[in-house]
Amino acid sequence: MPPNSPNESSPVEMVKNSTLYREFHAERKEILKHKWFESEKAGYDIGFERALTEWIVKHRAKWRKTRQAQEQSRGAQG
Repeated sequence: MPPNSPNESSPVEMVKNSTLYREFHAERKEILKHKWFESEKAGYDIGFERALTEWIVKHRAKWRKTRQAQEQSRGAQG
């Protein structure tokens, strides 16, 4: 169903603009990069599940901390 006015967003656009979706998408992108790097090192595709598990254990906490700091600095500038 199209929006009723130019200021209304479709449900799909609302989801895509949500913080939760943006964070999910950013994490997925990092996991896929990790999968690529580790697969190259191993010489074979390590698979998404292994890449996901490794990335969570080894990188997620630091990545989140860095991302939160970046968000806070953007908020302070705006």
